Amino acid sequence: MSARAEALDAAAIASLDRTLHEPARLGVVACLYVVDEADFVFLQSQTGITGGNLSSHLKRLAAEGYVQVRKEFEGSKPRTVLALTEAGRSRFESYLAALDGMLAALRPK
Repeated sequence: MSARAEALDAAAIASLDRTLHEPARLGVVACLYVVDEADFVFLQSQTGITGGNLSSHLKRLAAEGYVQVRKEFEGSKPRTVLALTEAGRSRFESYLAALDGMLAALRPK
């Protein structure tokens, strides 16, 4: 086994945040990471996730403390506004650092 393969062990992969590692949730959190807040329609257009699936993923992210959900009205029209919590932002940064470490271990020296 090469030194690079040894550097990327199964424990590192297993330790990745499973909530974030799911592609749809990763896309949602990545999108929210670069904005202060976003409404449901914007997230749906940016991620390409159907409304029902997005709603399901947002419920999971909110339940795990990654996302804050605010319901409001714009005139008489309901609007759902989402933002990363401080914990969500920190967990995303940790996730990125873990991925970066794994990728660095695989890169030729």
